[in-house]
Amino acid sequence: MAVYDLTAEKLLLKEISDGNSLAFNKMFCLYRGKILAFVDSFVHSKADAEEIVQETFLVIWQNREKLLSIEHPRNYIYTIARNKTYDYLSKVSRTEKTINNAWVNTSISLNNIDDQINLKESTLLINRVLQTLSLQKQEIFNMSRYQHMSHEEIAETVGLSKSRVKNVIVEVLKHLKYHITKHNAALFLLSLLKFFL
Repeated sequence: MAVYDLTAEKLLLKEISDGNSLAFNKMFCLYRGKILAFVDSFVHSKADAEEIVQETFLVIWQNREKLLSIEHPRNYIYTIARNKTYDYLSKVSRTEKTINNAWVNTSISLNNIDDQINLKESTLLINRVLQTLSLQKQEIFNMSRYQHMSHEEIAETVGLSKSRVKNVIVEVLKHLKYHITKHNAALFLLSLLKFFL
């Protein structure tokens, strides 16, 4: 089906709505590459784009009983992928903003002795987690957080593309979020968790 064949695709949707997994696999093979390229153009991460594609087709399969009412299968699939991509970008943006805020909070000098202890524990945890990463990821993250360099400036310094630098920072933030969420010893970090949930 190199040329868009609306009738054939509506027939595929009908078969999928009847629970035909072979028809579903055919639709997946037909659209996987196109949807992957579409999503990757926004998220700039093959792994995350692949996950969004999987989620897109999972939605289609889970809602297969509603497929008979779909007039334009291609538009339907792209709409789901677009919405999943927006959700992903929104989540990444919130995560980066939250950890940026947490980072700023750890830089504030506090008078209360309990807060200072919690601040010290939080900083130690963050530094310990960062040390588990590759030297390149640590360097990029430190340039961003401590030297306040832009993605473009970091890219020029380390010889990577701007989008790769952004992806590295997002990966580090996800890694930090995971370990901070797991860690529940410090009250300061527990107060930050509300932002991640």
